[in-house]
Amino acid sequence: MRLIFMGTPDFSVPVLRALVQAGHEIAAVYCQPPRPAGRGKKARPGPVQTCAEELGLPVRHPTSLKSVEAQAEFAGFRPDVAVVVAYGLILPQAVLDTPEHGCLNIHASLLPRWRGAAPIHRAILAGDAETGVCIMQMEAGLDTGPVLLRAETAIRPGETTGALHDRLSQMGAEQIVSALARLDTLTPEPQPQAGVTYAAKIDKAEARVDWARPAAEVDRLIRGLSPFPGAWTEIAGERVKLLASRLVADRSGPPGQVLDDALTVACAEGAVTLSRLQRAGKAAQDAESFLRGRPVPAGTRL
Repeated sequence: MRLIFMGTPDFSVPVLRALVQAGHEIAAVYCQPPRPAGRGKKARPGPVQTCAEELGLPVRHPTSLKSVEAQAEFAGFRPDVAVVVAYGLILPQAVLDTPEHGCLNIHASLLPRWRGAAPIHRAILAGDAETGVCIMQMEAGLDTGPVLLRAETAIRPGETTGALHDRLSQMGAEQIVSALARLDTLTPEPQPQAGVTYAAKIDKAEARVDWARPAAEVDRLIRGLSPFPGAWTEIAGERVKLLASRLVADRSGPPGQVLDDALTVACAEGAVTLSRLQRAGKAAQDAESFLRGRPVPAGTRL
């Protein structure tokens, strides 16, 4: 098929590569404009733009699709279908209506659960047992369109948002290739009204660990915000990101107190052992390496 691909971050890259490998013609790749990054604040293209240029595909990065000119350029590519995954811009109705087979979105949740911006983070934060990806026909509402295909996966014990992100990205790539191959035979299923939840964007205020919460919640916070934005605590006045942890059900103590020399920290109920940490301006380290450079003795309060 003749496609327009619309995506921006790392999550979208395996999808673009899978579509090319499957033999689809990519008429154009739409992504967010390059953003200032690094110490010099030089404009740097996003992962999808970098991938598209490596593949020799034409790239467009308008700041909006609301203008007549932007919509005319989009229509000029004569797409059979647009594939959208983590693009970052709202598609006006005129754009949604342009491709013969509409715009298909890859969403990283089991809709209607976790519509919105941060479905992977929210699934882990909520303690969901499973999640997945949906191939959805886009309409004007926020992730409200009918679903063509869905694939489920269990959230693994100890899994972080980063690890689950990578798995769902690959699943999305497989499912969109399958959906396009079967497009004429798939029946769109309207989303049920029951079970709708919204995955609000992660607020930085959520990231500070409250050790007065049960250990299961603290563990989910650490895993759910890893690697970005990263849950954090203060150790002797220094702000430290916590990137991985494991539950320790049979330990207890005053909330926030370090219980041993292996960074096991008491919570309101149970404890967690911190297994990966990152000091400001430093690379992430496993707990053993972190403690060699900065001992945190038992009895320390975080």
